[in-house]
Amino acid sequence: MPDIQCDRATRLGRACFGAAAIGVAVSLACAGGTRGASSPDAERQSDAEYDVARDLLLTRHDPRGALAHVQRAVALNPENADAYHLEALIYLYLCSGSPLDCRPADAEDAARRAVQLRPDFREANNTLGVVLIQEKKYDEAIAVLKPLAADILYQTPWDAWGNLGLAYLEKGKVDDAIEALRRSIAAEPRFCVGNYRLGLAYEKKGDLSAAREAFSRALETDRPECQQLQDALEARARVYAKSKKCDLAKGDWEKCQKISVDSPAGRRCAASLRASPC
Repeated sequence: MPDIQCDRATRLGRACFGAAAIGVAVSLACAGGTRGASSPDAERQSDAEYDVARDLLLTRHDPRGALAHVQRAVALNPENADAYHLEALIYLYLCSGSPLDCRPADAEDAARRAVQLRPDFREANNTLGVVLIQEKKYDEAIAVLKPLAADILYQTPWDAWGNLGLAYLEKGKVDDAIEALRRSIAAEPRFCVGNYRLGLAYEKKGDLSAAREAFSRALETDRPECQQLQDALEARARVYAKSKKCDLAKGDWEKCQKISVDSPAGRRCAASLRASPC
């Protein structure tokens, strides 16, 4: 992926929401600060609270502490679009950890506020699309993501194409999903989440050979986080099992659970090994 020198939101998103966060696959593009009607002191305090929130999430992996500080940031400066976007991302982070902590309606509100404050805030639009997918509002997500994917000024179009493909896939429009996901990979061949989702689309279409190839491309991408994609290992094992290639399926299930047996994918892989259909 190109090394783009962007603002603080970019660095946060790329570090926190990479390929390991399959369900959201959120990455941030370049975005400047927002200044509104607050006093200069309040704006500076808001920015300081934003920085604390970012550090808590990125360095200390403390989303709840980060949420408290980002909420102070928007209270100090209600026109701080970066802070609203970060708030939406924190809610997504919490969703990826536990369904009990998942508050997609709050994430949607924060993302929409960021976009309202800065209509050209492309990464906030991408995040909004992700939230809408989580809320199963697929038509709304497609309406947000489709123009973003075609926006020549968006610096990471593969993110939008990948999320658009996921929206189509969840909606049941498999051919549209395949087209969008192939565009995603064409824009960034090392986008392993795009290949993983493409594999899901081919699997749903019944093309097990193409699905296996896509899952393999995801896992063989020359990026450490891609080679640790438990979901892709689980999916490829499932395709191997459907194709009666039992030894290969067992190998992927074993690799999957070795990465982490405590994750949802790890637990599913361990269960598949115990009750293998092969």
